[in-house]
Amino acid sequence: MNIGDLIFQLLMFMIIFGIFFAVFFLVRSLVTKEPDRSKNIEEKLDRIIELLEKDKGE
Repeated sequence: MNIGDLIFQLLMFMIIFGIFFAVFFLVRSLVTKEPDRSKNIEEKLDRIIELLEKDKGE
C-alpha cells in the first residue's frame, strides 16, 4: 500500500467522521432548544391570560 493512499484514506475518514459529528451536534442543539422556546411561549401566554383576567375583574 502506498503512503499517499493511506494518508488520503485517513483524511477521508476524518472528514466523514467530522460531518457525522457536525450533523449530530446540530440535531442535538435543535432538539434541546425546542423545549426552552415552547416554555418561553407558554410563560408569555400565562402572563397574557393573567393580565386579561385582571382587566376583566376590574
